[in-house]
Amino acid sequence: MNTTAIPNFPARSPEPFSKVLTKNLLVLLLGVSITCINASFIHVFSKHQIFYLNPRYILFIHLILNDMIHVILTVILFLMSYKSHKISFSICCIIILITLFATENTPLNVACMAIECYIAVCFPLRHSRICTIKKTLMLIGLIWVMSMTVVLPDLFVTLATQPLDFFHSKFVCNRQTAFPNPILVKKRYITHSVFLVIIWFTIFYTYFRILFTARAASKDSKKARNTIILHGFQVLLYMTTYVGPQLQDVVQQHFLVNYFDSMFAFYIIVHILPRSISPIIYGVRDETLRKYLKRNMLCKCSLMKNNS
Repeated sequence: MNTTAIPNFPARSPEPFSKVLTKNLLVLLLGVSITCINASFIHVFSKHQIFYLNPRYILFIHLILNDMIHVILTVILFLMSYKSHKISFSICCIIILITLFATENTPLNVACMAIECYIAVCFPLRHSRICTIKKTLMLIGLIWVMSMTVVLPDLFVTLATQPLDFFHSKFVCNRQTAFPNPILVKKRYITHSVFLVIIWFTIFYTYFRILFTARAASKDSKKARNTIILHGFQVLLYMTTYVGPQLQDVVQQHFLVNYFDSMFAFYIIVHILPRSISPIIYGVRDETLRKYLKRNMLCKCSLMKNNS
């Protein structure tokens, strides 16, 4: 299995310049917009103690940070792929590794958020004892360790198998060119298949238990159902990370006429869309975050009026 940082566009696009320009501007606009929104959440989080003393918000900000890193770096790689801009192995390797860490972290983080929510709803009296700040930070550390076990072998195998000239060469940066050994494909297939099963089981179990608990407690089961549907939709988008290569093969086989448009849509759906709805599902819909976000925006507006 070969999860890429961005879709593998050919070295040079035969598309008209106007179309290429439109796609690049759209991706750049989406990237800047998502980054600004995520940055506003990070700013609100850092300014108010109520957030960094709550495990739920710590996991949310960790998700937002990973999303922001992923969007920034994949947009850079996307723009460079259209220009066929070649960079050295060392720079490409750093970009790809950081991008892959952020990519691998996200589904794991979402699963941890589902577990935290499950404990809060199903075991409210034990939540404060189980979900402490220390345990949350340890959990985030475990997420990074698990991501590293998936990503770093690509680097080690490449260092051990490629000739010295390879590390001094320049090429268009993507995962395939940076880590070309075919044995890595089997490794990724096994690890991602395991992660896919574990995360999907976690998501299904926790969300359905939350739904049944809400119904049994005579709470607003409709609201709980709608929340689970929204979370499930986002998780489904995030999980396309693990089946991206198969989807990409389908695009290459069945959409040859509109190949570039199909790959562009693939990039937007797999890499941009999930990161654009995270602030809505986990941020704006949260009453506390929404209140402080509005307050922060009002403060900025008042400062701008006073300065003008």
